Amino acid sequence: MPANASEKMRGLVYPWGAHAAPEPGTPVQVAEGVWWLRFPMPMALDHINLWLLEDRDGWTIVDTCLDIDTARALWESLFGGFMGGKPVKRVICTHLHPDHVGLAGWLTQRFDCELWMSREEFLMCHTLADDTGRPAPEVAIRFYRAAGYDEQALDNYRARFGMFGSHISPLPESFRRLVEGETIEINERYWQVIVGSGHSPEHAALYCPALKVLISGDQVLPRITPNVSVFPTEPKGDPLKEWLFSSARIRANLPDNVLVLPAHQAPFLGLHVRLTQIIESHERGLAILFEALAEPRRAVDCSRVLFRRELSNDMLYMATGETLAHLNCLIGRRMIRRERDAAGVDWYVQKPDALEPES
Repeated sequence: MPANASEKMRGLVYPWGAHAAPEPGTPVQVAEGVWWLRFPMPMALDHINLWLLEDRDGWTIVDTCLDIDTARALWESLFGGFMGGKPVKRVICTHLHPDHVGLAGWLTQRFDCELWMSREEFLMCHTLADDTGRPAPEVAIRFYRAAGYDEQALDNYRARFGMFGSHISPLPESFRRLVEGETIEINERYWQVIVGSGHSPEHAALYCPALKVLISGDQVLPRITPNVSVFPTEPKGDPLKEWLFSSARIRANLPDNVLVLPAHQAPFLGLHVRLTQIIESHERGLAILFEALAEPRRAVDCSRVLFRRELSNDMLYMATGETLAHLNCLIGRRMIRRERDAAGVDWYVQKPDALEPES
């Protein structure tokens, strides 16, 4: 990639270009001792960015890709090639999703090193992976029936249940916990752990003040917003409230002049602009949904309002989860109420005394 490919788009500056991407498995240096890897994935979001950090006589890996043959082959080529046969000293996973943690168990076993994650991410990942092969529990069926799913959609959910662990190598039985605000020394530089919630329970980004670099994982992405969902395990949770709070807190606590290294798309400058865009996007969604709830609607009806299109089966479950996150947030703000009918379906409607949110 040319070094002079800097590009500005929607208030963000992309030093390597907005659509830049290294060749799969070919590292590109983005800061002293920090290398950008791009691994392909066989899904709609068709890639993930991984980060190699020089660590004295070895390497620290940040995020790992899915446990798929192509990813293992790319890592193997790096071990004996670019990484020069030096050991991996630790594997850091920003959060529990399979594209980030998929090969963590394989890598830590191969190099006899520790997995570093926040506690909630590690334990929740174990819990979800343990669902592999189980039938969908009745509490989950009731959850999606309450959202307005018909029997065909429920059957599709039953067929998909338990797939979380299908692309995750077995996690180690122990880990090294990452804690908000702590500093980690890597290659004689300090990296601070920055925790956010909403997209996942305890997402850990890494900030290096000396390099002015933020490895943001999925917490800050340049042109897409991560899914923020409610799930059957916590049906009345308010992850969107947590997400908005986390985004505002990171904007307040970190400087704007950092190079953001996201898990998807290209590195960029403009952290505060992007966090403001993310916050405002969700606030607009809340305002649109509130207006639509002048009359009662189910969650599946609200999904069409929020996403402004018919949703395929592949998108339905993520869209439902994100819609419920917005609905629960509006309930938490005392703007709407939820009522369950005799068939077990939830209906949402404005509270008579609610004030319309600012869009």
